[in-house]
Amino acid sequence: MSREIRISKGLDIHLLGEANKEIKDSLAPKSVALKPLDYIGITPKLLIDVGDKVEIGTPVFYSKEKPNIKFVSPISGEIQEVKRGAKRVIQEIIIKNDNQNTYKDFGSLSLASLSKEELKNKMLESGLWTLLRQRPYDVIPKEDTLPKYIIVKGFDSAPLAVDYNFALKREKAFLQLGIDVLKKLTDKTIYLSINPQTTCEDILSLQNVEKICFKGKHPYGNVSIQAEKISPINKGERIWYINLLDVLTLGKFFTEGKYDASKIIALTGEELKFPSYYRVIRGTAIEDIIKDNVNTNKHLRYISGNVLTGTRIEKEGYLGAFDNQITVIEEGDYKEGLGWMMPGLNKFSVSHTFPRGFFARCSKKPFSIDSNLHGSQRAYVFTGEFEKVLPMDIYPMHLIKACLSKDIDRMEELGIYEVDAEDFALCEVIDVSKTEIQTIIRNGLELMRKELGE
Repeated sequence: MSREIRISKGLDIHLLGEANKEIKDSLAPKSVALKPLDYIGITPKLLIDVGDKVEIGTPVFYSKEKPNIKFVSPISGEIQEVKRGAKRVIQEIIIKNDNQNTYKDFGSLSLASLSKEELKNKMLESGLWTLLRQRPYDVIPKEDTLPKYIIVKGFDSAPLAVDYNFALKREKAFLQLGIDVLKKLTDKTIYLSINPQTTCEDILSLQNVEKICFKGKHPYGNVSIQAEKISPINKGERIWYINLLDVLTLGKFFTEGKYDASKIIALTGEELKFPSYYRVIRGTAIEDIIKDNVNTNKHLRYISGNVLTGTRIEKEGYLGAFDNQITVIEEGDYKEGLGWMMPGLNKFSVSHTFPRGFFARCSKKPFSIDSNLHGSQRAYVFTGEFEKVLPMDIYPMHLIKACLSKDIDRMEELGIYEVDAEDFALCEVIDVSKTEIQTIIRNGLELMRKELGE
């Protein structure tokens, strides 16, 4: 019997372009990319050179700050290019696929025979430790730390997100072994978050976890929201979390003895001809997946992730390390003449400025959206609206201003350790000032992380 937690605040955004319930095997990618910038707090130190041959599971780089944490190749092939940005920061490591699928041997992986330290070393060596993340700061945890507890994220409430019931059906054995791996890492409680729509018996029957059913609206699927309701994160405390889709990868590794870099993602968005689920390799090039599947008569935006928190990429770009969906929407690069004077019957709004705002909070009818901001950046005003979509016991506007002023003491008092940038995505959507709030919060978290030496 699972415990229930009801969350009243929030906002569900129902978009056109939900993925059809069928899984397609994508073609073997010509190349994949490891993107160090996807991992917060990581300064990569390369273990390879351009032209080197790699196998699946070969370490490609490690963290300067945490040298035991390795990042490995998801395919076998050749290091094709190391792309650098300003100040020679490594942005992408491109690996060309040789289609041979040769694997690095990690030796005996019997969970029962491995000690806790041996298990940890196997995860570090194989790159699987990078599937874990820590709050605060959303960084990969240090191997010598212990969490207050672990959250296994068993659903996603973001727009057009992956349906875990569909993506994880008939995977019980791998999922259970993955949970057992986490249980052996620490004696702390492991919480599995589910929601009323979780019907997959393979998920509901998992053992060695405490199931908590969250009811409400987005962002109730965010880890920060769940953690605050379970047990808030205080200064000096850490929690770990992992996506249930990544627990599957853990289970496969300790079952098959090799690193399986495949994952199921949702290809979503109104501008797709056939939105569907795909089985892909981590870091895959999206070009082959979207080829001949988009409306070519429009200027499009490609997003690795969802429309609220995802990263804009080019159509020749690569899937992000922690992203489980690709979204394609129309680029909103147009200007509206006197747009605020028009009736706006088809415009998304949560206020009563436009007629649709009267029904936005209760309507489940999917609607069309693009990336247009419908306005320019302007001065901040206190509206009291942020509190309606952020179900946490904090003052969002005050915290944002503390981050802008870099007031560390004030940020601590206002709960910076409990939040992450994604929690403010809805605040950014409804913000009349058109401010990049997620960037402000991320910068505030980075200031705290560096100040405290995390």
